Amino acid sequence: MKKVGIHDASFYLPSIYVDIKDLALKRDIEYEKLTKGLGLNKMSFPDCDEDSASFAANALIKLIDSNQINPNEIGRIYLGTESALDSSKPTISYAVEIVEEILEESYGKNCFKNTDIVDLTFACVGGVDALQNCLDWVRNGKQRKSIVIASDQAKYELSSTGEYTQGSGAVAFLITENPDLIEISDTWGIATKGVGDFFKPRRTFNKIDLFREVSKLLSKEINDESALKILNSSNSKFWSDTNSKVEVFKEEPIFDGQFSNESYQERILEALNHYDNQKQTNFFKNWQHLIFHLPYAYHGRRMIFKKWLSWITKSGEVDKLYKEVGNESDRKLFLKKASKSKLYLDFVKNKIMPGEIASSEIGNMYSASIFMSLLSLLSHAYQNQIEITNDKVGFISYGSGSKAKVFQGIVQSGWKKQIKRLKLFEILKARKKINIEVYEKLHKNQISNPLTSDKNVVKLSNIESGEFNLGLRRYKYNKK
Repeated sequence: MKKVGIHDASFYLPSIYVDIKDLALKRDIEYEKLTKGLGLNKMSFPDCDEDSASFAANALIKLIDSNQINPNEIGRIYLGTESALDSSKPTISYAVEIVEEILEESYGKNCFKNTDIVDLTFACVGGVDALQNCLDWVRNGKQRKSIVIASDQAKYELSSTGEYTQGSGAVAFLITENPDLIEISDTWGIATKGVGDFFKPRRTFNKIDLFREVSKLLSKEINDESALKILNSSNSKFWSDTNSKVEVFKEEPIFDGQFSNESYQERILEALNHYDNQKQTNFFKNWQHLIFHLPYAYHGRRMIFKKWLSWITKSGEVDKLYKEVGNESDRKLFLKKASKSKLYLDFVKNKIMPGEIASSEIGNMYSASIFMSLLSLLSHAYQNQIEITNDKVGFISYGSGSKAKVFQGIVQSGWKKQIKRLKLFEILKARKKINIEVYEKLHKNQISNPLTSDKNVVKLSNIESGEFNLGLRRYKYNKK
């Protein structure tokens, strides 16, 4: 069977960030809990003229430029996102439109004319869904090329328990035969169960109730009958709309953190079992590296702990753990000691930690999180001159709602050449810190003038307000 996988990668991150230490101080949260407990250092946050489409466009144009790709050779560009900008028009269409404008001089107008584009949405696993789809498409053709992008902004309510895990950005992969970076095997473990651990519903408000609330703010009491009479005679586009409900979409989700953790753990264990049933695998010994979807940097190491216990038991190495922490007479105490044991921490250091580094500096990227974890692993290996060619990487992905997918990658001999030019850690260090006051204004959409003037990047230009283009987003490319 032919080799298919990731030939090259690119990424885009906003050039501003929030320091978790500043946020902890403002919210009166113990900083050690966030940094040592969850692995959080910084939080990537977008400027007022950035969104999931501009992230995706920037990652796409960087991937094309670095590989001198002829856009006419790309058969598919699939985007995984849960930060969609429209309920109908796919977010990737916004990104492709502006990238076509940028490439027009070199490749002609509408250079992606014959490229299939689509968004795939399943919370944080949408990017992996896009990856699997494009891998299959390349594998079932001849010399096909596709691009997978994962682009998101993780945004939570201010002062919520999810706030300090926020992050944003995009990662793009070029999918080809005989890849330079990593080959992806064709065995996939999947587990699905419909649950409500995390979601972004359409929220509705009764228009009369809303009008009465506004009246109260103006120190005027009004009953339902009078409110309805005023609304029916209004010429306002907003108030005269015939729908009795006002529909509101918010980027901030409704979630149950504990339930989501339980769902994550259940699905990944089911997916691992499904994978093993298809291709018997000693995950503990055969996979040199583990890459996770990371809602926060240390999430993967917490979710895999109990599975690690079963792995070392099955492999006959559990006696080493008993020798270090004692027996299981008190199960709760034993698990606590085992999770902090040198045996487990060595496992984390060797197989998980390199993939956590970037997450600590960025935060949750939703669908792009697991992809950034891979880039973190590869960048760490390159920076520290660690040879990982032919190493097997286990990917453990999860999306709320809920679904997990498990698959395997094998690092290829050309990985150093491709990773060298990414400069992930250098770019992370070059970002600009913003203070909490500015961050909160950005979060509340109270800033309309961009804080940054980055060059050679795509930014949101304006949102149309005409009769036939109301709400349509336009983008521009800020050249040098």
